Amino acid sequence: MEINTESIHNVIILRLHGALNSTTAPQVMAFINKQVAEGKVKIVVDLEQVQTTSSAGLRVLLAAVKETRSRAGDIRLAAVQPDVLKVLNLSGFAAILKIFDDRVTAADSFSPTPTS
Repeated sequence: MEINTESIHNVIILRLHGALNSTTAPQVMAFINKQVAEGKVKIVVDLEQVQTTSSAGLRVLLAAVKETRSRAGDIRLAAVQPDVLKVLNLSGFAAILKIFDDRVTAADSFSPTPTS
C-alpha cells in the first residue's frame, strides 16, 4: 500500500494506492492514528487508486471515523471505485461514511456553509 498526503484547506488528504485488505489495513490504521495524534482530525481518504477492500479495510475506516468524530473531526471518502462502493453499500458503511466524487469536494465539505 502506498500512502501519499496533501493538505487542502487544513484538511489532510490520504491518497491510497493498492488494495485495502488484511495485509495493508494495519499500515493505513497506523498512518491515520498518527495523523489524529498530531491533531489532524479532518481527513479525506482518496480511494481513486483502490480497486478492492475487505472486511479489514472496512474496520479501519470505521475505527478512523469513530476516533476522528470523538475529537470533533471526521473521515470523508473521495473517488470511491465501483467495486469498493459496492462493498460499502452492501455492508451498510455507505450510510455511515460521507462519500464524495473527488478529494477537493470532500475537503470543501469540511468548511462551514456561509450563512445569508
